Amino acid sequence: MFSLFFIDRPRFALVISVLFLLTDAMAINHIPVAQLPDIPPPQVSVTTVYPVANVEVVEQSVAGPIEAQVNGVDNMLYMSSTSTNDGGYALIVTFEVGTDSDIAAVNAQNRVTVATGQLSQEVTCQGVVTQKQSTSMLLVINLASPDDSRDSLFLSNYASIYMQDALARINGVGRVAQFAALD
Repeated sequence: MFSLFFIDRPRFALVISVLFLLTDAMAINHIPVAQLPDIPPPQVSVTTVYPVANVEVVEQSVAGPIEAQVNGVDNMLYMSSTSTNDGGYALIVTFEVGTDSDIAAVNAQNRVTVATGQLSQEVTCQGVVTQKQSTSMLLVINLASPDDSRDSLFLSNYASIYMQDALARINGVGRVAQFAALD
């Protein structure tokens, strides 16, 4: 019944169609459209351990020399570091969007290599690891024992022995880590 009204009056239907078209054309400028996807900037992490050192010692003898050398590496936006009371040190260097993460990791590694000459023997024996990292997790795997025959210690050791290395060897995987690993 309603359609018969427009079938009997084709000019009226045409005018309404043109009005809809003009209204849509004017509104198109006000509709938010994302032109580019949300791309996280590439990051490089530098980690090391200074055994039996507290936070102050780690900051002075590890963080200071490394950060002084890494500061100003090509296309760097900012860096943030964390020193822990058990001698751990982690530095995350964030680069501009569009920077090749492999080149950024090599440039940061070159700067860290210069700084290793200023580090103590205990730190260099432990090693200073420089690697590129993603800013987001892509996959989380949860291990569980359905009948509760295995405890969390067994599952953590199983993941360490049988799963971590196999997952890390997959093409495109940057890093595999356990949350609160038990040994």
